[in-house]
Amino acid sequence: MAFRSGLEEKVADLLTNLGVSYEYESTKVPYIIHYNYTPDFLLPNGIHLETKGLWEPEDRRKIKAVKEQHPDLDLRMVFQAPYNKISKGSKTTQARAYADIRKRVRQALTV
Repeated sequence: MAFRSGLEEKVADLLTNLGVSYEYESTKVPYIIHYNYTPDFLLPNGIHLETKGLWEPEDRRKIKAVKEQHPDLDLRMVFQAPYNKISKGSKTTQARAYADIRKRVRQALTV
């Protein structure tokens, strides 16, 4: 079995030597970390604007969580280069990634 670290392997060996049965990373526990999101701009009509040069994976996760937890928030992204790919090997552009997030949130609300 492959372990992620030498310490995990040592603990597994210890448990085995002690005759203690175990499962390694067999359970996933979901969790939510609460943060406050501060959009870059708030317009008088209630639209929030978030500006991005690079849209890193952690930023995409944050925006996805905000949209899922606040589906009525009118949040619009302003990308410096909306047609840039989200990563080197991806076919997905930054603009498409945000459109997909909005679409999934709308679909989840109609189910």
